[in-house]
Amino acid sequence: MNNNNILSIKNLSKLYGVEKSRAFKMKRSGVSKDEVYKKTGVTVALWDVTLDVKKGEIFVIIGLSGSGKSTLVRCFNMLNKPSSGEILFNDKDISKFNKKELNEYRRNNIAMVFQNFGLMSHRDVLGNVEYGLEVKGVSKEERQAKAREMISMVCLEGLENEPISSLSGGMKQRVGLARALANDPDILLMDEPFSALDPLVRKDMQFELLSIQKTLDKTIIFITHDINEAFKLGDRVAIMRDGELIQLDTPEMISEHPANDYVRQFIDDADKTQVISVRNVMVTPNSIIRKKDSLSYAINIMRTNKVSSAYVVGDKMKLLGIVTIDDAVRAKNEKLSLSDVIIGNIMTTAPDVLLHDIIPMAVETRYPIAVIDNDGSLKGILSKADVLSSML
Repeated sequence: MNNNNILSIKNLSKLYGVEKSRAFKMKRSGVSKDEVYKKTGVTVALWDVTLDVKKGEIFVIIGLSGSGKSTLVRCFNMLNKPSSGEILFNDKDISKFNKKELNEYRRNNIAMVFQNFGLMSHRDVLGNVEYGLEVKGVSKEERQAKAREMISMVCLEGLENEPISSLSGGMKQRVGLARALANDPDILLMDEPFSALDPLVRKDMQFELLSIQKTLDKTIIFITHDINEAFKLGDRVAIMRDGELIQLDTPEMISEHPANDYVRQFIDDADKTQVISVRNVMVTPNSIIRKKDSLSYAINIMRTNKVSSAYVVGDKMKLLGIVTIDDAVRAKNEKLSLSDVIIGNIMTTAPDVLLHDIIPMAVETRYPIAVIDNDGSLKGILSKADVLSSML
């Protein structure tokens, strides 16, 4: 197992029904899930799933209803026992844990946040958040201090003694998240936790989750059926269909290189600007002028390439600015130098910036946006049309 992997899933299958042996043989011969069910009555919830989850990443599993995403996640804490395959947590096969080992794993290493919150109405906010630590036998003073810390982290400070019934849906989900985090698990499982929330609250919770993950560096396995949510949150995204893993990659790679027509259709409604970076759209400028070049040369370059501006660079391609054809012609007539007409305050961005983040810049800019690296060297350019057309 790669030391960077916290979970390693190997050939995992989960079948429900009596004639599992017959169903296994049929699936291995290529029979579809629906056909297996028609002939055997066996439901193939998962089939031959192999994947790794890296430490500290947000790993998103997405699929339609019946795709197997929730079944898969419930195998990770053995709420669902696999029919075959392995689930390795730090090289240990959790399917072989005895009752004591499994309880320790669930208490210390993995926690779950549910869609319906799963809170206890007879306890207040603090009582809910500290519950897991109470079960573990942590002293009252220590567990309440930890619970208050997590309540503050999810922005509910001051509501420790509020009854659960007085909270909004978004607040309840924050309590559920704080309760899971209080146990300091290695892995946080989240089964469509935001789907019951209204769009604005959902957006806030997505931001909170990203902020918390950045602070605590937790491994988060997140289930959703919303492709935009998956692409916004996921370092990597696993797309499932009929219990099988169809594609696993970064949102950007999935968007650029869908594995098949199903994936292509599935992500068709996704906001591509949220996952495509500048480097995938930028082009090489065809009109580059060095600071030492003459105005006549600059004018000729722009005329030859049929453009109205050119980029001026210094040593090691360091971007100095832009010169327009109008300014170049005027400067030549007035006996000025190229340096006199360089426009230095042009808009720039970096190759790894998401297109979504530069849309306001693209709307305002008069010239193509220059793409520069950390050293200020010109790497490419991005036109207004390139950015705005990516939104379609």
